[in-house]
Amino acid sequence: MIFRKLLFFLLFFLLSCETNVSNEKKISYNHKKDSIFINKGFALIYDDKLIKEKIINKKINDDDLIIFQRKLKKNTKVLITNINNQKSIIAKVGSKSKYPFFYNSVISMRIAKILNLNEENPYVEIKKIIQNNSFIANIAKTYDEEKKVATKAPVEKIKIKDLSLSKVDKVATKKNNFDYSIFIADFYFEDSSYIMVSRINENTNIQNVKVSKISNNQYRVSIGPFTNLSSLKNTFNELKILNLENIEIIKN
Repeated sequence: MIFRKLLFFLLFFLLSCETNVSNEKKISYNHKKDSIFINKGFALIYDDKLIKEKIINKKINDDDLIIFQRKLKKNTKVLITNINNQKSIIAKVGSKSKYPFFYNSVISMRIAKILNLNEENPYVEIKKIIQNNSFIANIAKTYDEEKKVATKAPVEKIKIKDLSLSKVDKVATKKNNFDYSIFIADFYFEDSSYIMVSRINENTNIQNVKVSKISNNQYRVSIGPFTNLSSLKNTFNELKILNLENIEIIKN
């Protein structure tokens, strides 16, 4: 009798697990990046006034190859790319720092100078470097070379227009050149993508959420397009309440 009861309990437990797995599968993300951290968005270029105005709470030296990035651990190596001109540099993640939610990183003046970033459109990709990656040797060599350049080259101050404050409304964009969308996530199942849309609609005032079919098992949830920085920033900041894993800004 005891054996039968145990057998029944085990069968019930296994069926319950199977049901949970089945339900979980319906809301599975499509991990197109294979767990490698990649994020496209706008960087905040460090300036001492950001400390004085309490926009961020930690300092970066002008000549450091250091960034602040809220999702990555200290000393993580990252490849930073200026998406507009494809210039790249290797840097390290510094200590945890508070900075405005809209930005995907805070970067040093040195990095901004090497990447030749446009302060009105500091659009970058942050990619975590995996230590066992096939090109890690070249990365290490490049990193050492960049450190030498950073030590020898003079730092020229970049005149920064603060995009984190109300001045953002005064930033002029080139004709028809500002065209971005907010990438939320890719899903395996169409139903899952519409669950995410419902979640956004129920918790925010965002209206322009859409689902795009990328392939038979890839449904993309995005918001946009946006033709000016102010509306992009306002919408992006509204998403903070949802605690989403890795929101990106994609150039259309």
